Amino acid sequence: MAAKDSVKKAEEKKGLNKYFRGVKSEFKKVVWPTKKQVLNYSVIVIVASIIFALLFSVYDKLIIFLLQKFIYR
Repeated sequence: MAAKDSVKKAEEKKGLNKYFRGVKSEFKKVVWPTKKQVLNYSVIVIVASIIFALLFSVYDKLIIFLLQKFIYR
């Protein structure tokens, strides 16, 4: 019984080692962005978020105005 458990644990360890070796080799293939690219993309996302927030705010104010004007007289 104990022999089966130790064999099973050894097989699990081999499988886990193989998995992490595969992960490590895949990470070596990744092309990471430069600091300048990360900064540029971050600025684009922040500016786009602000623009959309302002647009949604204007649309919300417009809808509230129209509802008050025509429906809730």
